This record gives sequence, structure tokens and C-alpha cells, in this order.
Amino acid sequence: MSVRTSRTRLVSAAASVVVAAFSLTACNDSGVIDTATGPSLRAAAPAAASASTSTAPSADAGGTTGSASQEPAAAPRPTAPKPTTGTPTPKTPAAPAAAKPVTCEGSNTATTAAPLNRPVNHLLLTVTNTGSGTCYLYGYPAVRFGDAQSVPPVITDSKPQAVVTLQPGESGYASVNLSSTDGTDGSNGHTVNSLTVYFHGPSGNESVGTGAHPSLPAEGAYVDDSLKVGYWQQSLDDAVSW
Repeated sequence: MSVRTSRTRLVSAAASVVVAAFSLTACNDSGVIDTATGPSLRAAAPAAASASTSTAPSADAGGTTGSASQEPAAAPRPTAPKPTTGTPTPKTPAAPAAAKPVTCEGSNTATTAAPLNRPVNHLLLTVTNTGSGTCYLYGYPAVRFGDAQSVPPVITDSKPQAVVTLQPGESGYASVNLSSTDGTDGSNGHTVNSLTVYFHGPSGNESVGTGAHPSLPAEGAYVDDSLKVGYWQQSLDDAVSW
């Protein structure tokens, strides 16, 4: 064999090896490189895309990525009650119970004594209800001038048809005949400087409560044995007519 023939065969054998190598490293249809030792990883670009896709957050994962957790939703705040638009109706206070009527006497009245010009020798007693309820002025005033031991008689004809009733602030009246007008009917006349007025109860036979001590004129009051009193009256005119 010549030298030329040997070289030709070596070149042909080398070419066959190269063709076989290219054929073994060709890519198949699935994108996997077939090597002599078996299938390897996919191409670099598809592998990178797959890795990027696997690490991206999923919308179905409840908005969580990796180890991060979503904050819990805030609880709804309670709503304040809406103010009423209507005007509330004011409550009417209950009326206080009326005080039970009592007997007029010194602790719930104020008593004054004033001389009258007409009729002469007369004294007018005025009793005003200072209490918070009604009081009844029964009978007639039981008067005691100075240190007298008894009270004068009452003028029976002066008795009113009804008991005198005084509302708070109202007044009742009675006149006192101090002495005779001509001096013929009286005796033992004298001047007195103090007066006490006592009050009768419903029966008219007893005094009740405390007495009143109205002031007399500075010169005193002249009295004699003709001294007498009239019944309590609702009006001033009825009182001075006796």
C-alpha cells in the first residue's frame, strides 16, 4: 500500500467520526439534548423561564408570598345610635297632695288688734292664715285682757251660718265690745295693756293650740263689766256690724 492511499483512508475515517458525533448531539423535538450518556436538562432559556414561573406569587394562594403572611382584616366598629329628631315631651310634675285642713290657732296664724272709730269702744281682731293649707276658725275668740280670770261672753246673735274657712293668706275677723258707750251699763272700768286670744276647736267648748298675743295701743284699752265679743266672721263688714 502506498503512502497516499493510507492518508486517504485516515481522512475518511476522521470525517465519519465527526458526522457521527453531530448526529448524537442533535436536539430532539421535546427540547431535551440527547447525549451519549442520556437526556440532560432542557435548554437554558426555557429552564430560566420555568424557575421564574415557580417562584411567582399565585392569585389562588390568598395573597401570600413565601413566608410572608397577610394582616387580618379590621373588625367593624360599632356605630353610635342615631339621635332622635323629635322633641321629647316634658313630663308634667305631679301636683302635691293638698294639706289636710286644720284648726286655726296661734301657731298657724297671725293676729292683730286695732281700735275702731265706729262703733266706738270697739276693738277689731284680725286673724290671718300663715300656714300652707286651709284652717277653720271655729266659734268666737276667747279673749283675756290683763290678768283677768275669765273670758267675756259672746254675742249670740252674731253667729254666722257657716264656719269661717281661711285659705293660706286669707283673714277672718271679730269685734270686741270693750265698754258701754254711755257708761250706764258698765262698772269696774279700768285700763289694760295686754291681751291674749285663744282659739276654739270644732266642739266650741275648749281652746286648742297656742294662744296669740296681739299688741294693744300704746295708751292701752279701757274695759268694764259690759265687755263681750262677737263670733268670727268671714268678712270685715259683718264683724264690725256687732
